[in-house]
Amino acid sequence: MSFDTSFDPYASSRETTEGRVYSVTGGDWDELSTEIGATKEERVVVNMGPQHPSTHGVLRLILELEGETVTEARCGIGYLHTGIEKNTEYRTWTQGVTYVTRMDYLAPIFNETAYCMSVEKLLGITDQIPERAQVIRVMMMELNRISSHMVCFGTGGLELGALTPIFFAFRDRETVLDIFEEVSGLRMNMAYIRPGGVAQDVPADAVSRIREACRDMRKSFKDNETLLVGNSIWMKRTKDIGYLDLAGCMTLGVTGPILRAAGMPWDLRKSQPYSGYENYNFDVITTDTSDAYGRFLVRLGELEQSLRIIEQCCDFLDKLNGAPVMVADKKIAWPAQLSVSADGMGNSLSHIREIMGESMEALIHHFKIVTEGFRVPAGQAYAAVESPRGETGVHTVSDGGTRPYRVHFREPSFNNLQSTAAMCEGGMIADVISAVASIDPVMGGVDR
Repeated sequence: MSFDTSFDPYASSRETTEGRVYSVTGGDWDELSTEIGATKEERVVVNMGPQHPSTHGVLRLILELEGETVTEARCGIGYLHTGIEKNTEYRTWTQGVTYVTRMDYLAPIFNETAYCMSVEKLLGITDQIPERAQVIRVMMMELNRISSHMVCFGTGGLELGALTPIFFAFRDRETVLDIFEEVSGLRMNMAYIRPGGVAQDVPADAVSRIREACRDMRKSFKDNETLLVGNSIWMKRTKDIGYLDLAGCMTLGVTGPILRAAGMPWDLRKSQPYSGYENYNFDVITTDTSDAYGRFLVRLGELEQSLRIIEQCCDFLDKLNGAPVMVADKKIAWPAQLSVSADGMGNSLSHIREIMGESMEALIHHFKIVTEGFRVPAGQAYAAVESPRGETGVHTVSDGGTRPYRVHFREPSFNNLQSTAAMCEGGMIADVISAVASIDPVMGGVDR
């Protein structure tokens, strides 16, 4: 709301980040009220967040409203800033994994894999990564894709008033997290992917358990599908809501389910295969609705494709039983043979005996590579993976030392959030919830 203050000695104005703000401290009320009443429209600026259950974390949305219609929407970020990229400059290349895994905390395996792939490019050992380690990486990433989509379904449904989906979704997510715990010892932020391979091999009975979990999840996924697909209430809250066509996606650099819901089958697993994805049979799911409902359908279809890939991984692991899971070069390989015991996870007793009791050289090497790390040749490299939210890319720069000179992430949540204004402006304030839920941002990745 604005009015002329040029003739009012008691009024002043100032420019702010929210626009021009007028301060009125006196004057003739009749003149003032007449001028205010002459304005054709009255708009209100409200804050949605940063503490709001529908903003998927600490996201601040600055909304300008005309009645119930959103006339302008802006994103305010930075409330979850952790300095992870900067912190990696003060840790060894391997220790960096424990930082980057915490960025997009719903997709930790993807952060770890992209980071390790870029480090391996700098080392020139991309082709030396053992096949079994690559299969395990693919399997863990697809399991992580399922668990991430489950959070999207559960929280997105809850925000729109559908209470049941979150119970179904988190039931299936628990199945995946149990597998993560059995394989790595942790349920989230595992730091399981390491430069050169993975931290440890999967347990002996893990493959059979994962096969069984895939069979169970294939049945249980149908619960949310039956509940929501074609549901009239769900359709009214998502159909033609948060519209963003292919041209808009390309302009804003949007990737992932949002782009594929606009009809473009862009998936790095197919277009730029990594970790052996070219050896797996699966489909890229697309729709042409360009709305929140289409993004829901894309993610729903990706669940079955992930199960297909995981089952193929199990077949490969059976054939590669006993093969190494870490690069052979001992100057790079993280010297660990981990096992889970009554007091948690750590090096196995046989490995400790070998290091501590049988070889002074092994003890010295273990100490040096853990405390100082390995040197990476000077240069820069970029590697990218297809995460649940789109392209997660890592640009690493080395000055030849044992620590990164610079690590920068191309985080899909950050890029995808740029589409908020295009999706929300001109729509109702209630539809902002649907639009943000369909973007599925994770603020830990945005504010890295």
